[in-house]
Formats: sequence, C-alpha cells, structure tokens
Amino acid sequence: MENHFSKSIASFLIVLAFSYSGCEARAVGGSKSTEFIRTSCSTTIYPTLCYSSLSSHASAIQQNPKLLANAALTVSLNTAVSTSADMVKLSHRAGMTPREVGAMRDCLEELSDTVDQLRKSMAEMKQVKGSNFAMMINDVQTWVSAALTDEDTCMDGFAGKYMNGGVKTEVRAKIVNVAHMTSNALALINNYASLNA
Repeated sequence: MENHFSKSIASFLIVLAFSYSGCEARAVGGSKSTEFIRTSCSTTIYPTLCYSSLSSHASAIQQNPKLLANAALTVSLNTAVSTSADMVKLSHRAGMTPREVGAMRDCLEELSDTVDQLRKSMAEMKQVKGSNFAMMINDVQTWVSAALTDEDTCMDGFAGKYMNGGVKTEVRAKIVNVAHMTSNALALINNYASLNA
C-alpha cells in the first residue's frame, strides 16, 4: 500500500516537473517579448505608461518593432475614442459656464481630428514597406504629430482661471492620458523608422 502510494507521488512529481518546465519555457519566450517592450518603452517620455499599456500585447508583438509601433497606435486610438465618448457625456453636464461649453465643443472637434489622424496612421502603417518606406513612414509621423498637437490644443482651451476646477481637472486628466499615449506611439514609430533609415 505504502509502496503504491510512493509510486503515485513519484509519478505526480514527474508530471509536475514536466508541466513546470513547459510553463517555464513559455514564460522565457514571453519574458523576451516583455523585455523587448520594456527596453523599447525606455526610449519614450512616459516609459511606465508605455510598458503598462503594451505589455499585455507581448505575445502578439514578440520582438518586432513594427508590431510594437502598431500596437502603440492601436492603444492610442482606442484611448482617444473612449476619451471622446467620455467627453461627449461630460459636455452634457449641467452647470457649465458658456466659456466651458465653448472649450468643450472645441475639444471634441480636436479629439475627432485626433481619431482621424490616428486611423490614417494605422492604415498607412499596414502598407509601409519597400521603396516607399521613407515617404510612408513620414506621413505616419506627420499625422501622429498632428494628433498630438490637437490634444495639446484641447488642453489649452481648459487653461486659465475662468474655468471651473472640477470640469477642468477631469478634462485635463483624460486628455493628458491620451496625449501621453500618443507621444509614446510617436516615439516608437520614430524608433521603427530609424531602424529602417
């Protein structure tokens, strides 16, 4: 009885060891991808945000700079779209001053432009290759830079002492997040461009 029990334990431990080594092998593969993301993100202005927003895409990105830039663009676009939806809700809040209503309307236009610029950039990134690389990547860099300018313009509208603290703080927090995501995407696109220059 005891002998049978010992064999069962031994078999179980062998199975466990094989399972663990399989997991470890997968983890090592995964850790190379996450390490690639961490290293790449260290070149951005907001490395912590960059890593936290992209590390969950490690298995898709692997160690590919183009896929990393694409993932950063996707995250930036998704953030801009959800922020735009949040801002629409916020714009219906009661008690805003006419100046705030005007700034909110302008900001929604700027965000709409941001979404367009990021969508165009993503479409172009899919086509980037070969002899047209320099021209196409230049378009992408221009559009992502324009998106960043739109976000800054939106924040500028909420500057100044005439703005209500609550709305101003909420809007700025949301827009700052989008702007930081877009800045990171631009840095990673620039890295990708420099590798192929």
